[in-house]
Amino acid sequence: MSSSQVVESTTISVQDAVPVLEPITVRTVGRKATITKEELFQAALNLIGPQKSIASLSLREVAREAGIAPNSFYRHFKDIDELAIELIDRSAIALRKILHQARLKASRQSSIVRSSVEVFIEQLDADEGNLSLLLREGYTGSASYKEAVEKQLNYFQQELQEDLIRLERLNRSKMIRPDIVAKAITQLVFNMGAKVLNLPHEERKEVAEQTMIMIRMILEGARNLDEAQLR
Repeated sequence: MSSSQVVESTTISVQDAVPVLEPITVRTVGRKATITKEELFQAALNLIGPQKSIASLSLREVAREAGIAPNSFYRHFKDIDELAIELIDRSAIALRKILHQARLKASRQSSIVRSSVEVFIEQLDADEGNLSLLLREGYTGSASYKEAVEKQLNYFQQELQEDLIRLERLNRSKMIRPDIVAKAITQLVFNMGAKVLNLPHEERKEVAEQTMIMIRMILEGARNLDEAQLR
């Protein structure tokens, strides 16, 4: 074997012996590489309890619950307040859909009252926590959160007003000031929800029955009064 062949053979053997190194992706243990808004919303809901408002949460708490570095939070929100207000809006939209479907399924005024209140009570224990979030932030949250909740209550009121007008037309009856009626019912039901939030099931049921009677009184009064009697 010539000297050139020996060198070539040796070179090949050395090249075969050295493995090709692939790039290594390093991740911090226990943290996610990416995060979605929904996951951040859920992390915030996980941290909120009966005695804890969104206002008391810190950005680091939410990031830790979501399994991300605090800097990753800023990819979706500028601060915890922005997350909170979007979460309030998201929760209200989800709840409005549920209550609207309940009202659409009911064909009579009395069954609409019952189905709406019953669904409202059921949502207090729903895993999503939409209703309990609105009730807490509407009564115990910061000024900006209360304002966000109030805006959503106005949407509830508007949708209920449209439902009441639709039903009155179907029943060939007339109701004065459906806007005030819708506002009264919305405030009554949400006040009821705040009252029963931490009550046991049986006590909730009793308060719900009383609320249904109050709503029917409001409706009957609105049908039997005229504008002159309101002055």
